[in-house]
Amino acid sequence: MTEPTGRRRPLESLAEVRRAVRGIASRHGLPVRTRARLTASVAEVARRDLDRGRPVGLTARRGAGGGPAAGILTVALSTAPPADPGALALLPAPAAAGARRTEWRIALPAPRAAGDTTAAGDGAEDAAEEELALLLADMDALTADHERLKHELDETNSGVLALYVQLEERDEQLRRAHGQMLRELEDALRPPPLSVPGLDLAVHYAPADTDAPTGGDLYDWFVLPDGSVHITVVDALGHGVGSTRAALDVTHAVRTLALDGYPLKTIVGRASEVLHGLDPDLMATVLLARIDPAGGELLLANGSHPPALLVRADGGTEYLDVHGRGVGYPLPGSDHVLRARFDPGDLLVLYTDGLTESRRDPLEGERRLAASAARHADRPVEEIPGAIAADMHTLVLHPDDTLALTLRRRRR
Repeated sequence: MTEPTGRRRPLESLAEVRRAVRGIASRHGLPVRTRARLTASVAEVARRDLDRGRPVGLTARRGAGGGPAAGILTVALSTAPPADPGALALLPAPAAAGARRTEWRIALPAPRAAGDTTAAGDGAEDAAEEELALLLADMDALTADHERLKHELDETNSGVLALYVQLEERDEQLRRAHGQMLRELEDALRPPPLSVPGLDLAVHYAPADTDAPTGGDLYDWFVLPDGSVHITVVDALGHGVGSTRAALDVTHAVRTLALDGYPLKTIVGRASEVLHGLDPDLMATVLLARIDPAGGELLLANGSHPPALLVRADGGTEYLDVHGRGVGYPLPGSDHVLRARFDPGDLLVLYTDGLTESRRDPLEGERRLAASAARHADRPVEEIPGAIAADMHTLVLHPDDTLALTLRRRRR
C-alpha cells in the first residue's frame, strides 16, 4: 500500500511543473543531483502537452509500511501517451509509461539527522541556484577529467610515436639484413665470373617475386678441357626457391655430362633421364651453347627453350632456332645441333621467356628484343643485358623470372 504525498493539480506552464517537482523533491529530502535530473525529465515529458495548450497533472506517492516499497517515491505525470515510449529510458531520470501517465520511481535517501540543513530550501530560486551550482561543479569536474585524459593521451601518443620509430628502425635493419642475405644467396647460386681470352660475358637476372632470392631461371658457364666455352641456360617450371632447386639440378646434371664428354646433341635427353629418377615432376626448358673462342665456331642444342639471338657486327640480327623438347617433356632432347659462325664483333644473346613474354605476345617480344639488342650492341658488354631488360620491361603484363646473358667475341 502507498501513502499519497501530493495531490493532482493542473499545471499550465513549464515553470509551474519545475516548481512542483522541486517542491516534491524538497519535501522528501532528495539530493540536489537527483532533484535536478527529476526536474529536467518531468519538464521534458510535460513539454509536448503544454506546448499544445493541455495542462498536466502531477502527483507523488511514497510507499507505506516497513517493506522495501517504503523507501520508494513514485512521481506520476498525467499526459497523453508518449510518441516514443523507448525514449523515456534515455531521460536524465529514466521513466516508464503507464496508462495515460508517465512514472518515475525514485529511491528515497535515508532520514536526515537532526540539525542537518543540506536539503534544498522551498524557494524555487534557491533550488535553481543549487542545481546550477551542481551543474557548474560537474562541468568543472568534466573539464578537469578532459585535461587529465588529454595529458594521458599526449603521453600515450608520445610513447606510441617512440615505439613506432623504434619499430621502423628495427624494420629497416631487418630489411637490410634480409636484402644482404638474399644477395649472398643469389651470388652463391651464380657460377663464378668467367674470364676467357677473346670473349666478353655479362648477365642480368631479376626474379618475378622480389621477396625470393631467385627463381627457376638459372645459367651456368665453364671452360671444357679442349678450351671451348660451354653455357647452359635453364628455365624450370614454377617460381621461387622450389624452382631454383630444380634449375640447379638441371645445371649440375648438364655440367657433369658435358665434362664427361657426352656429345652436345645428347645432353638434354640424357639429363632428363638422369633427373627423372630424382624428381619425376621436374620440367625445364634448356638451351646449350658451345663456343670456340679461337676459331669462332658456335654450336647450339635446344630443349623447348626460346632461340638464341645473334647480332652481327654489321648490325644485322638473326634468331638461331633449334627444335627439341626440354627436361621432363615427352621425348626429351635436341633434334639436332645448329652450327653457326661467331665472328669478331658479333653479339650473342641468350635469355629466358620472361624477357620476351612480359606483354604476353612472344612474337612481338622477339621483334622488340632484336631491335633492342641491335641498338645496344656497341655498348660495353656488362651494360647490355640490363639495358635490354629495361627496354623489354617498360610494360609488364605477365611478370616472370627474367634472365639475359650476352657474349661478344672481341675484335682483334
